[in-house]
Amino acid sequence: MRTIGGVRRWVSDLLWFFYPELCPGCKKAAARAKACFCMRCESQLLPADMCFAPENEFTERLWGRIPLQSGAALYFFQRRSPLQRALHRLKYHRQAHIGLQLGRLLGAQLKRSPLFRSVEAIVPVPLHPDKEQLRGYNQSALIASGISDTMGIPALNSALERRRFSESQTRKRRMERFEDTEEVFALAQPEAVADKHILLVDDVLTTGATLEACGRALLSAPNVRLSMATVAIATTNKMR
Repeated sequence: MRTIGGVRRWVSDLLWFFYPELCPGCKKAAARAKACFCMRCESQLLPADMCFAPENEFTERLWGRIPLQSGAALYFFQRRSPLQRALHRLKYHRQAHIGLQLGRLLGAQLKRSPLFRSVEAIVPVPLHPDKEQLRGYNQSALIASGISDTMGIPALNSALERRRFSESQTRKRRMERFEDTEEVFALAQPEAVADKHILLVDDVLTTGATLEACGRALLSAPNVRLSMATVAIATTNKMR
């Protein structure tokens, strides 16, 4: 008997066969099935290859700030790259399918790694309800849904809440990002995450201020073990 996730993937593959999506990186060529990007755009991406390394650039960026079981990103973020264009279309042009596709790619890597094998639930970084209504969805929740489909682990989209509406973090300096996340996030469903290994998910890791603030809220529940994953990680010269 097929699981719900299996049926969803089967329907998605069937739809792609008859109506292939255009590559979100160039919007010209058809994206390869289960690969999100076309071959040309995919060749321009920089895989991060962090899923199998207990210590990597992701965990080092948060070292000493918050206790992590594991952390990984799928790609290194590059300006004017197919990945940047795809993330921009996801966040600002209501192309929700990109989030699901990127989440499935990330989930496929995490599923192969023993470091993430004990994860029991996925929690996306939340948007303020006003911003989510304006955008039409939470891009991190879409990524979490894609990971959930691939790994067969539930996504808890309401576990965290964002209490304060804030402007985009994209153009803020490092210290402004840290100040802006103070007391922004709260744990709305402590019973849902207590005693579990939680995977916290976002689109891009830059300074880590948002992930750190969300992680601290999750760790306020009893016996939570915390891992994190993002689609991309910005190199240090992009954080200034």
